[in-house]
Amino acid sequence: MKFYTVKTPKLAKWIFPSLVWEFSVTEKKIYLTFDDGPIPIVTPWVLEQLAIYNAKATFFCIGDNVRKHPKIYNAIISKGHSIGNHTQHHVNAWKVSKATYISDSILCRETLENASKSSQKTTTNLFRPPYGKMKPQLAKKLQNLGYKIIMWNVLSGDFDTKLTPEKCLKNVINATEAGSIVVFHDSLKAYDKLQFVLPKVLKHFSNLGYTFERITL
Repeated sequence: MKFYTVKTPKLAKWIFPSLVWEFSVTEKKIYLTFDDGPIPIVTPWVLEQLAIYNAKATFFCIGDNVRKHPKIYNAIISKGHSIGNHTQHHVNAWKVSKATYISDSILCRETLENASKSSQKTTTNLFRPPYGKMKPQLAKKLQNLGYKIIMWNVLSGDFDTKLTPEKCLKNVINATEAGSIVVFHDSLKAYDKLQFVLPKVLKHFSNLGYTFERITL
């Protein structure tokens, strides 16, 4: 049984005050993020759904997936979305050394830059730790390398195989507000729930006058 909270606990924000958990905005803006891609079928479908509502989002990419699927990665960029570093091999900060973690993150950065087909190399200063796991000293090291560490204040739970699509939708609808950073996953594990939830979230908040923005820092 996975344990997680839909709304990020205040304690986590207190322990890591320099990480980005949400945005303070007066406008009706929501920041959708997608972790673990890019992959065939799922990521292109997400891009299609976002385009229907002229929505922008931020994709935290696993470097090895970018290496395998550079065309999909470049489709994300060409459609005006932001990209971020999610390490090369989706490594867990609590299970590897700091040196190993930093090395894997640097490898991901190089993969993202080399895979870009734009006229200028696509670089990013956005970083999201896999599993949301981080250590204070590691966070400081990443920030010294120029990264803005992007967390979230709404976790959809789409990765949870025990969660129903209806409950996943309820999680997002009830917890999201102006300035929220919402986590989804463009992964096969999440795809069944994502197909049910994402179109409804886009429609619901668009009808309420919200826009969906990419993260740029």
